[in-house]
This record gives sequence, C-alpha cells and structure tokens, in this order.
Amino acid sequence: MALADESRAFPGLSDVSISGDIPVEGDISVPVAPSVRDDGFSTLDEPVKETILRDLRAVGKKFVHVLYPKRSSALLRDWDLWGPLLLCVTLALLLQGGAADRNDQGGPQFAEVFVIVWFGSIIITLNSKLLGGTISFFQSLCVLGYCIMPLTVAMAVCRIVLVGGAGIVNFVVRLVVVTASFCWSTFASTAFLADSQPPNRKALVVYPVFLFYFVIGWMVLTFSPAQ
Repeated sequence: MALADESRAFPGLSDVSISGDIPVEGDISVPVAPSVRDDGFSTLDEPVKETILRDLRAVGKKFVHVLYPKRSSALLRDWDLWGPLLLCVTLALLLQGGAADRNDQGGPQFAEVFVIVWFGSIIITLNSKLLGGTISFFQSLCVLGYCIMPLTVAMAVCRIVLVGGAGIVNFVVRLVVVTASFCWSTFASTAFLADSQPPNRKALVVYPVFLFYFVIGWMVLTFSPAQ
C-alpha cells in the first residue's frame, strides 16, 4: 500500500530501474582552491637582491616605529635581530678611539660593548619572562635592541660635537642630547613591552630597562676622543 502511494506521488520513479551490472562513472572529487598563501610567501625563486631589499625595508619600518613610539605589535609580530646587530656594531665602532683606550684607563672595547648590550638584553628578557611576560625571548631581544637607536644617534652627535673640542658648552650639549635619547629609548621600549606584562608587575620590568639604557647612555656621555 505504501509503495502504491509513493508511485502516485512520484509517477516517474516507477519506470526507473538501476541494474547492478551497470558501472557508475564520473568524477566526484571535491575541487580544492589553490593555496595562494604558499605561493605569495615563497622566496625560493626570489632573486637575492629583492630578498635583501625586502629585509632592509622591514628593518627601516621598525626604525620608524622606534622614532614614533606607540603601542604597536609590529616589532613583536615580525621580530628580527638584524637591526639590533647593526645598531650594536655601529655603537661599538663609535665608542672606539677614545682617550681612555689610549691611556689604558679601561675604556669600552669593541667586545665589551657587545657583551654589555647583549648580556643586558638577555637579563632583562629573562626577568620579564620570570615575572609572567607573554612575549617570547627573541621578541624581547628585538625590542630592546631596536630601541638602542636613539642612543646610537646620540653617540654620533656627540662625536660631531667633540670635533670642536671639549668645553663646558660642548658638555652641556652632549648632556642634553644623551638625556633626551635615554628617555626616548626607555619610553619606546616600555611602550612596546607594556601590554605583555602583568599590571601589578610593570614597575619591576621597567626598572631593569631603565638601568640598561642608563649604562649605555653613561658610556656615550663619558666618551672623550683621544688627543
């Protein structure tokens, strides 16, 4: 009775029969869209010149973020150590040839500058992680390294000012430049690292950063050229 009712509802179905001997043919595979992301980010076939220029543009954008510090995830998201390495080498070279080196008074050597910068960055990063920071080890190194740029610029300015000789006016100019660069470096680094720390422990993270840039600023301020 039920079959008769279905035949009346769909009259065409009663005349259709499928034999088990007839093979079923056709393509039932689901089409998959090509992966655009892999093609877009593939650099295997990219010329070396374009790769270098792309990396230099990325480093330049991070320098701009340090010059105009604001709470941004650019340095944290696309971290690299090329910029910090370049700044560290430049600062170490600018600190060479001082009067302290000539008189064996313990002036900062090239390797000593490297140790102070990188060892200090590692200590601050470990302190941040132990206090509950949410950023990775290399992200913190990237931020601290890029934020040395104002002090590196201050060192270059001080070398130019010292060409005119050492005097009270020159010292005041250097003091103002180094102080402004120190404040800029500290503010820029804390602006990037602020959101990654627990609210009740931010002061414990900022204090080592303050000391880190203070030591570098002191090396820049106390530099005097060899006579």
